[in-house]
Amino acid sequence: MSYTELKRAAYEANIELDQRKLVVYNFGNVSEIDRAKGVIAIKPSGVPYADLTPEDMVIVDLNNTVVEGKLKPSSDTKTHTYLYRCFVSIGGVTHTHSTFATAWAQTQVGIPCLGTTHADFVYGEIPCTAVITDAQIQRDYEEETGVQITDCFKNRSPDESPMVIVAGHGPFTWGKDAAKAVYHAVILEEIAHMAYLTKSLRPDIGSLKQTIIDKHFLRKHGKNAYYGQT
Repeated sequence: MSYTELKRAAYEANIELDQRKLVVYNFGNVSEIDRAKGVIAIKPSGVPYADLTPEDMVIVDLNNTVVEGKLKPSSDTKTHTYLYRCFVSIGGVTHTHSTFATAWAQTQVGIPCLGTTHADFVYGEIPCTAVITDAQIQRDYEEETGVQITDCFKNRSPDESPMVIVAGHGPFTWGKDAAKAVYHAVILEEIAHMAYLTKSLRPDIGSLKQTIIDKHFLRKHGKNAYYGQT
């Protein structure tokens, strides 16, 4: 069975992550899933972006068994596969330690919706997970990171917020494929930067009013969306 196209898609998304300056050295990773084949392609662990090739991408099934590849998959693989198993609409996952999104993660609070740029992409606050417990760390840290994330979405659709910040850790984003997951990582970093500047200028500022959030999100998303050419 050939995984050439899947590997190429994951490779190109990982390279874009580096080109967008969202990663330093070998920080971060991107994966893409082929749901028909039940496998993902993901960046190998600890390999600098400058050294990556499409052939280096590792093929792993949703039970975290390596199907194809000479290198070890990313240490975050179990987080990716957990998200794919739980969020069945997504096709790509990105994890970075980008500066502003990670700074918010380290505050252990969500990013409030302060303006229409944020509302165009996320319906309300960008959630922050609970801090991982000692019991979770002792079980399976990487998979439990996925549990942290999905716990944030028990009463929320992952399509309404294709991004999350993991408390004390960093951001994860997703989309219909790896390229869209990277796109959302870029957007998250920009929103996090804007929110930081806004709160610095006016610490007491509250969230944007709900009617504006509704207008900006729903004109781009959902059955009555009218933004763009489709």
